[in-house]
Amino acid sequence: MCMAVPSRIVAMENGSATVEAFGALRTTSLMLLDEQVQVGDYVILGAGGNFAAEKVEPERALEALAYLTEILASGQA
Repeated sequence: MCMAVPSRIVAMENGSATVEAFGALRTTSLMLLDEQVQVGDYVILGAGGNFAAEKVEPERALEALAYLTEILASGQA
């Protein structure tokens, strides 16, 4: 099963972004996004994490991250 984790953009350069989720940083391409994004926005990465697939509203992203944190803390993951 694949689980999409919202990732926050922490830096952008030349069509790529550095994103952070749960303390892990990775670089991903922004070329598949229809919407403009900026540092601080949240995105969902596509399979493999090589491309940002969708911009996520901050409220939804924070809600999902809180839920995932709760699941991880409970040991159910």
